[in-house]
Amino acid sequence: MFKSGDVVKVLIPNVINTGYDYRLTADANLGTFVRVLVMNRSYIGVVYGIGDSGLPDNKIRNVSEVFSSGLSVNDLQWIKRMSDWTLMAPGAVLRLIVNVPDAFSKPKLEQLYVLKKDDKIRMTDARQAVFDAFASNDNDAMSASDVQNIARVSSAVVKTMIKNGTLVPCDYRVKKSDEFIFQYQDTGSVQLNAEQAFAAEEIGESIEKGGFSAFLLDGITGSGKTQVYFDSAWRAYKQGKSVLLMMPEIALTAQFMARYQKRFGAPPVVWHSNLTAVRRREIWRGVLNGDIRMVVGTRSALFLPWQNLGLIVVDEEHDSSYKQEDMGIYHARDMAVLRAKIAGFPIVLASATPSAETLQNVSDGKYNLLRLTSRFGGASLPKIETIDMRQSKPESYVVKSDNKEDVQQNGALSPDLCRAISETLEIGQQVMLFINRRGFAPIVQCKKCGWVATCPDCSVGMTYHKRLNKLLCHMCGRTASLPDKCPECGDTVSMRGVGLEKIQEEVNIKFPKAKTALVSSDTMLSRQALERLVDKMESGEIDVVIGTQILAKGHHFPNLTLVGVVEADAGLYGTDFRAAEHTFQQLFQVAGRAGRGEFPGRVLLQTYQPDNPVLKAICAGNRDEFMAGDMAARKSAKMPPFGQLIAVIVEAQKESVLNKFCKELAYCAPSANGAKIMGPIAAQVYQIRNWYRMRFLITGDVKSNLQALVKYWLTKVKVPANVRVKVDVGPQNFM
Repeated sequence: MFKSGDVVKVLIPNVINTGYDYRLTADANLGTFVRVLVMNRSYIGVVYGIGDSGLPDNKIRNVSEVFSSGLSVNDLQWIKRMSDWTLMAPGAVLRLIVNVPDAFSKPKLEQLYVLKKDDKIRMTDARQAVFDAFASNDNDAMSASDVQNIARVSSAVVKTMIKNGTLVPCDYRVKKSDEFIFQYQDTGSVQLNAEQAFAAEEIGESIEKGGFSAFLLDGITGSGKTQVYFDSAWRAYKQGKSVLLMMPEIALTAQFMARYQKRFGAPPVVWHSNLTAVRRREIWRGVLNGDIRMVVGTRSALFLPWQNLGLIVVDEEHDSSYKQEDMGIYHARDMAVLRAKIAGFPIVLASATPSAETLQNVSDGKYNLLRLTSRFGGASLPKIETIDMRQSKPESYVVKSDNKEDVQQNGALSPDLCRAISETLEIGQQVMLFINRRGFAPIVQCKKCGWVATCPDCSVGMTYHKRLNKLLCHMCGRTASLPDKCPECGDTVSMRGVGLEKIQEEVNIKFPKAKTALVSSDTMLSRQALERLVDKMESGEIDVVIGTQILAKGHHFPNLTLVGVVEADAGLYGTDFRAAEHTFQQLFQVAGRAGRGEFPGRVLLQTYQPDNPVLKAICAGNRDEFMAGDMAARKSAKMPPFGQLIAVIVEAQKESVLNKFCKELAYCAPSANGAKIMGPIAAQVYQIRNWYRMRFLITGDVKSNLQALVKYWLTKVKVPANVRVKVDVGPQNFM
């Protein structure tokens, strides 16, 4: 306990902060929230320790306000350990926690609007996004800025909807915290099978015993992993503890929400980026006060100010969405394990295709393994086969036009896959076609001179999106018109490659009676959009659904019996050493969508490499054998999890500045036993949003203290104001 008048170190939430000295104006503990001024700007910080600046008394400022709430000593230790691991400053870690500064102030008075539904209003994609934004926040009143940010529409769209009366001004009303507080109960609506009951009992005993333990809930797709960790969540909640259920992407949990409410008798409190400012404030305060004790959220929910946290579940623990690369670089799964270990409570990692790192932790005895080997409800696993595209070559199709000549297009669907689609549709069952590529054509090129449509701000090609009739950069979002002629030589431009819009075009022409739908980040902008798709699938309004990796995660379509993967080997030959693992995970998850109901499923993988070990392992269902081989290759190469990697990415808007700084950094590179610094080399994507990029890669064995080496190295060179340096511990992205 610190007394009023004591000088303490206060950590504030900014990217360079390690703490400043202030004098307390009231008693406080370690972790107590305080308000302080830094350069006349107000911050909410935490008491982080004893003041140690050595400044004279007349130079030390008073804190502006001392609050009654705060973080625990365990939380402060977690901040420090996360900072040491990721090489983020402690203040940058705190910024992830204190991300709702208005939580300590009275709500700002601003004009709010409610949505007035009118069937006469012409519905556009932008207006539908506004409707979905309100639905995702239970149709609460919203400010104009909230509408714009959550719906991702322009201010012009919002102003037009206000002008035409779709958005109606209302009195200011603060949503009360208790409106997010639910009293849960175990409704007993689910009877666990023997495997599920055993897994739930093992986790439950660990919760009751207390202390840190980590479980890998390794279950095939459709085995009912969700119901196991629901059971675990109830046991922790019943003991008065808080529970976090982490999901990779909250927009993908429409069916999960329904299962949650059925099990616990009330909806979950949901935390994600598409919340109004008022709702974010009240949920944050509710968690801090201990009124909200169970939250379903994305990776940022890990940084809520939890009280008495007693269980974390990381669903789809292998998913790359848990790696954060903005506002600091960290892996939320790993930081969740760290938090559980420091505070001493269980964590459950759930997946049908666990990551190599998690499997190695099981092998080392650090994690407990719980397996679910059969599909819940007796459904059988689908039969998985490859289609050799060297033998079954796609047939072309003709696109008819009223204004221009008919155009013959090269097909992407093999005769074997087309035959299977036809047979499936004839018996009234549904088809999923998977291709992890948005848009219509990824390459727009002149065949005469070789010109390619590229983004002027990024060193990548622009993808043609037929739905928008635009070229789109998938790095920065820049759009451009499709040129009628080549801007270099005036010849005709052509489109190469296949995106999901082109697959839909081919299906519509070859199966004109089939009702199709597209699913990607371009079309599913909200959870409500995905819910509409789910409803249409369940009611039979869609025959063929065509989508990207969004379709691979967690959906249950009982009448879906055929899954076709258009380019099964597309991800096998990247520069990432995890390419085989990621391809296996993705295809295995996609295959798991087939045959989850009473009808058996079938999966067809189109490939030019049918003998590839990854594809053969998927077809044979030999996940463990495949991972053992992949892990052996990594071990011999000393790649994670048998070695360590840290990437240092340097960015500048001038190439001369970038090259000069990288040369200085390379000159100062230290040497250490068991570690090696390589680079600099140009990043694979050299330019993004007009910033040029170079990379260093630091490698070391599992016992090397690479963080200390990199931290020491970066202190030897002063970073200019026009240069950005990012440190990525355990990089997942090598672009």
